[in-house]
Amino acid sequence: MEINSTMMMAVIFAFVIAFIFSMFGQGGGSVYSPLLILLGYSILLSTSTSLVLNLITSLSAGYIFYRRNMIDYKTSLIFAPGISLGAFAGGVLSKSFDTTILLWVFVVFLVGVGARMIYSYWEKGQIEVNTPVHLSTGIYALIAVFGAGVGFLAGLLGVGGGVFIVPFMVYVCKFPTKIAAGSSHLIISFSALAGIIGHATSHHFDLPLILVTGVAVLIGGNLGARISMRINTKMIKAGLGLIMWAFAIQILVKMSG
Repeated sequence: MEINSTMMMAVIFAFVIAFIFSMFGQGGGSVYSPLLILLGYSILLSTSTSLVLNLITSLSAGYIFYRRNMIDYKTSLIFAPGISLGAFAGGVLSKSFDTTILLWVFVVFLVGVGARMIYSYWEKGQIEVNTPVHLSTGIYALIAVFGAGVGFLAGLLGVGGGVFIVPFMVYVCKFPTKIAAGSSHLIISFSALAGIIGHATSHHFDLPLILVTGVAVLIGGNLGARISMRINTKMIKAGLGLIMWAFAIQILVKMSG
C-alpha cells in the first residue's frame, strides 16, 4: 500500500483531531469530513470515511470512560433506535443530494458548531449534579426526536453528533458533564455504525485511507480521553471553533474556485 503526501496529511490531521475532540466527548466528525474534502477527496468518500473514523474514535475513547464508570448505559440505549435509524437514512440518501447543496450544508454546520464552541469559552460552568435516576416521558420522546435528527445529519455529513449530544444531555437531561461526555461516545458509535451501513448500500469505501487514518484516530482518541480527566479545555475548545470557521471559509473558496 503506497502512502502519498495527501494521505500522509490526512493521517497527521486525523490523529490531532481525534486527540483533541475526544477530550470533549466527541468523535471529531465535525472536522474529519471537511478536512478530507479540502484535501481533495470526494464528498461521499469523505463522509463515509469520517463515519468509520468516528466509530473508531468513539470506541477507543469510550473504553477509557467505561473503565472509569462514566457511561450511563440506560440513557445511551434510549438514544440508540432514533439516532441509528436517522443515521442509516442519512447515509442512504447522501448520494441523492446535489454536491453544491451538501457543501452549503457543511458551511452552515461548521459556522453553527464553531459558534457554539466559541461561546463555550464565556459560558458559565454547569453545576455538577448526580446522574438523574428517572427521566420523564416527555424527555424520552424528546430524546427520540432529537436523536433521529442528529442521526440523519450524522449519516448525511459523516459527523459524529457529539457536539449536539453532550450539551443536550447536560442542559436538558441534567447529566454531569463527564457522564454526558462518556455516554456520547457510546451513542455516537450507534450512529456511526448505522451511517456506515447506509453509505455501504450506495458506494465503495477507500480501505487504504481508512486503514492508515483509522490507526491514527485509534491512538489519538485513546490519548485524548485520558487527558480529558485532568485538564480544563475551554480555551482549546474555543480555538477549535475558530478553526471550524476557517474550514467553512475554505469550503466557500473551493466552491467559488
